[in-house]
Amino acid sequence: MTDVTVAGGGLIGLSVAWRAAQRGLSVTVVDDAPGTGASWAAAGMLAPVTEAGYGEEALLRLSLASLQAWPGFAAEVEHAGGLPVGLRTAGTLAVGFDDDDMRVLDALHTFQRELGLEAERLTGRAARRREPSLTTRVRGALLVPGDHSVDGRALHAALLAAAEATGVRLVRERVAGVHVDGGRAAGLRLAGGDLLAAGTVVLALGARSGGLPGVPPLPVRPVKGQILRLAGAAGLLEGTVRALVRGRQVYLVPYAGDRLVVGATVEDRGFDATVTAGGVHELLHDAIDVVPGVSELELVETLARWRPGTADNAPLLGPSQLPGLVLATGHHRNGVLLTPVTGDAVAGLLATGALPEVAAPFTPDRFGRNP
Repeated sequence: MTDVTVAGGGLIGLSVAWRAAQRGLSVTVVDDAPGTGASWAAAGMLAPVTEAGYGEEALLRLSLASLQAWPGFAAEVEHAGGLPVGLRTAGTLAVGFDDDDMRVLDALHTFQRELGLEAERLTGRAARRREPSLTTRVRGALLVPGDHSVDGRALHAALLAAAEATGVRLVRERVAGVHVDGGRAAGLRLAGGDLLAAGTVVLALGARSGGLPGVPPLPVRPVKGQILRLAGAAGLLEGTVRALVRGRQVYLVPYAGDRLVVGATVEDRGFDATVTAGGVHELLHDAIDVVPGVSELELVETLARWRPGTADNAPLLGPSQLPGLVLATGHHRNGVLLTPVTGDAVAGLLATGALPEVAAPFTPDRFGRNP
């Protein structure tokens, strides 16, 4: 029997497993295809200031705490795993095209200043001096120097190597359900019929967390996103560009030298993996409007994955209604950003029985019932 079994080998599951193993716990991660879900699609934006939303102040505090941890976390993962994670610290530009776009950006800037966040209003010309490939039609921008990015796929490979080097065992089988014995979670049932016994089970299956047999009902749903990857973008952008294009949102994130991520649609369509002509067209049309040079790049990959959405766009962290079952899911669009703080918080809970204060607002009982 292992101390902790983690269902899910994406970024969240691996970060929890790695930190728990560092605390002396025996840990097994179960995933038939680790890192091929939301972690595989993620653009890797670390952007709490750009994404700050009204009514999400607690989530902002959690996100800022995780952003502050990122440089040390990245260095530690690289040292332990021996692989680079592709952290970029060139900042983020949020740009707008028309009067309505600029009103939205100005309102966001006012909100950022009220919260004491670092963001600078730029003219269109000043934005183009920072990112010369931007179209001359950009009306203005917000510069957020502290919002960075990381290569999600490189991070997953490095984190997996770090976890295994620290003693985490990886079982490449599909999780069929949570084993319940005596009214508590006692391990995982595997698709092949085996039972993996554990003192505590951590549920980190992203959008699929809510439908796992043996798990109490969870307010987690799949939010589909279509995303594109392009090649030949060396020198095109220094940092991330997030744009409002006549009310529609698109982002462009450089990575791996000459690669560019363009994303992403937001669709409530369940577990629909279809990449649609309309979705690809919309993303490319808006990306080319923002950075005309995108039209010359090679389109090398299109894919769709599912963000684990919740009613308040914030994660579920901590004990569930079922004793022995701990949740680390529901991160919606912030899974990469929240990887360090989630790993530390949930591993701390496993080792000491207490969540840190910054994570306390995200226990499942905030919805009025403990799932």
